[in-house]
Amino acid sequence: MRILHTMIRVGDLDRSIRFYTEVLGMKLLRRKDYPEGKFTLAFVGYGDEASNSVIELTYNWGVDHYELGTGFGHLALAVDDVYRAAEEIRARGGRILREPGPMNAGTTLIAFVADPDGYPIELIGGRD
Repeated sequence: MRILHTMIRVGDLDRSIRFYTEVLGMKLLRRKDYPEGKFTLAFVGYGDEASNSVIELTYNWGVDHYELGTGFGHLALAVDDVYRAAEEIRARGGRILREPGPMNAGTTLIAFVADPDGYPIELIGGRD
């Protein structure tokens, strides 16, 4: 078994695809409309779905925002250099939620950015 994808609901699919591809550097792997269900799915990631976990962006037609709720935590991405990654994301228009630095009660370097719908994404550098 392996993790295939994480699904998040988005309020503007094109805006979210631009963020994940242009700001975070992922690739749009596939996109399909489901007219009978009135939704569109798009899958983004850093590699093909056969060997990588990806993110499923679900757009329910006519819904432009969601409450994130208190149960969802965050998505996490490994980066070589948290400081450099945060600056590159900021330069591409990304919003930094937590500036790079050591995690609370540890030495792992982390930062947090927000996607266009407000989902937090943790950038993780060196590990404890």
